[in-house]
Amino acid sequence: MAVDKSRWRFFEGVTSVTGVKHRVIPLKLDARELPFPFKAFDLAVLVHGIRSLKNEETMVKVISEMLRVAEKVFIAESLPIARNERQEAHLELYNLREEIFEALFGEKDDLHYPTMEELKELVEKAGGRVIESGTFEPGLPHYLAYIPREYVERIKDGKKRAELLKKWDRTYEKWKNGTEHPPVGWILAEKEG
Repeated sequence: MAVDKSRWRFFEGVTSVTGVKHRVIPLKLDARELPFPFKAFDLAVLVHGIRSLKNEETMVKVISEMLRVAEKVFIAESLPIARNERQEAHLELYNLREEIFEALFGEKDDLHYPTMEELKELVEKAGGRVIESGTFEPGLPHYLAYIPREYVERIKDGKKRAELLKKWDRTYEKWKNGTEHPPVGWILAEKEG
């Protein structure tokens, strides 16, 4: 099952290329209230999605629902760790996204990457228990942090637009000289008790 495929721009292409297109049932619904009355899955997976849930309350509710419908939950999320200048450049440009989206749309989106401790706290608040966790270097393309300058140019508040354009220009200079995706943290959890 793939919940809310609208957030995954390349859903059709990825599922076709990987050969799982006919094995995945796409659903577009609110993951805070899944339509399954019992544990229906062995594993529920949330990859690079925590930061798109906009606030802690929603994060906890979604993880709680995943724990309710699955035996185990796997969460993977980029971490705010820079082990070199290229990862630092990625983080700096990525971290502008939250402020840009808030200025454009009046609400936060693409929140800053959470720490491993914050991820574990979210799981615990959702009624889960961390079984295993770790980090790895994903080797993902550097362009994942990129946000077009045109987004910033559309901000109506002139003072905020000028401030963010200055930040964007400064961080983009670092980004275009070479970036690297930061480490990813992963957690395997089950419902407490």
